[in-house]
Amino acid sequence: MKTRSQTENKAGSGALDMLDGPLLRNILLFAAPLIASGILQQSFNAADVVIIGRYVNRQALAAVGSNGPIINLIITLFVGLSVGVNVVIAHYIGRRDERGIRNSVSTSAVLAVASGLFLLIVGQLAARPMLEVLGTPHDVLEMATIYLRIFFLGMPFLMIYNFGAAILRSIGDTRRPFYSLLAAGCVNIGLNVLFVAGMGMTVDGVAIATVTANGVNAAIIVYFLMREHGAIRLDLKTLKITRIELKKILSIGFPAGLQGMVFSISNVFILSAINSFGSEASAGSAAALNYEIYSYFIMTAFVQATVAFTSQNYAAGNIDRCRRIFRLNMLMSVAGTVLFSLLVLWRRDLFISLFSTDPEIYPYASVRITYVLVLQFIACSYEISGAAMRGLGYSMTPTVLTIFGTCVLRLLWVWMLPRMGGGFRELMIIYPVSWAITGSAVYLAYLVVRRRAYAVYDKNTPTG
Repeated sequence: MKTRSQTENKAGSGALDMLDGPLLRNILLFAAPLIASGILQQSFNAADVVIIGRYVNRQALAAVGSNGPIINLIITLFVGLSVGVNVVIAHYIGRRDERGIRNSVSTSAVLAVASGLFLLIVGQLAARPMLEVLGTPHDVLEMATIYLRIFFLGMPFLMIYNFGAAILRSIGDTRRPFYSLLAAGCVNIGLNVLFVAGMGMTVDGVAIATVTANGVNAAIIVYFLMREHGAIRLDLKTLKITRIELKKILSIGFPAGLQGMVFSISNVFILSAINSFGSEASAGSAAALNYEIYSYFIMTAFVQATVAFTSQNYAAGNIDRCRRIFRLNMLMSVAGTVLFSLLVLWRRDLFISLFSTDPEIYPYASVRITYVLVLQFIACSYEISGAAMRGLGYSMTPTVLTIFGTCVLRLLWVWMLPRMGGGFRELMIIYPVSWAITGSAVYLAYLVVRRRAYAVYDKNTPTG
């Protein structure tokens, strides 16, 4: 078996040593490109919204913005599988098992392509029925359907990127996925301007631009993986699914994806309630939602850092280091989301105007910023705790608790709201309430799971 130094020398230039060295510095080096990547990835959709809002009309803006929860609902289950990829490969790295790394990379690649093709088919068949079930306003339905169907043509590209980025994250490389997104983001924005502002296209133009950008993104990430060294390298000639690695990836990734999917289901029902207030509310909510997603990517960067660093260090027996990983990531995720949300709140009129100058959407966007974005830091309590449990190999526990705390509670709230005579403001309050309840439950579960997991290593277990 190879030593860690031998293995690392074969890794790509973006690899990061998670087992040694200063934790704060390494976590920031890991998280910073992820934050930038998240901002760029969201900028794909934000660019769509900005161009549509500026050059078309309110209905087109609502058509693009209202598709977000539906897209998340369908793809989050499969994107969640990439969490399993990250954890499994990181565990093999911690144990210096090159054969396991190689089999996991191959299995992940096949799984990415299969997931993408499946989602492409589902998206074409389910687009309009789902929009109709959600009560999408009549003046928005046709454009929303066109956008959604074109968007899902790019699902294989999106899955290839997400799984490929998860492979690179397992070795601590978050820089090259950022470079890939940067190139794709430039393509997306350029084509948006060309198709909509230059050629007079509407939602079809922004959807085609997004699909093209996703294709560029996937091609770059595959190129990076094929030029890797050692066990992490992607070899297209030897792709296959290994049953053991597939089972491990699914055991971690499926609960994570299920959690995201159920979370999206609750948001879909909330979207249906938002739509009942008209296209003004839908457009205003869509504008404010972009900033929530930006804030969420700050949080997610530290969630990913928690998963990757905990996975490798737990597999290597570095228990004290695992405890510090949790504390640092919780602190930095809260600080980052609070600072961002206060900035947006301070200049909210300016930030709303970037997406639309329609005065009728301002009250709705302002309410969502005040009651959802500003309090989003509460969600760090369950996101970081759940990530730490997944890094320890416990994925189902945070999933079950999050399903209850988000989906069940939010569905109950949406059902009760019209019976209580609540308005848009009361609808938004469910977000911080559900975050607080879920966060308390998941954090307590983390304390129990941590005690059980760390007990595996007795005092005589080597930590180096």
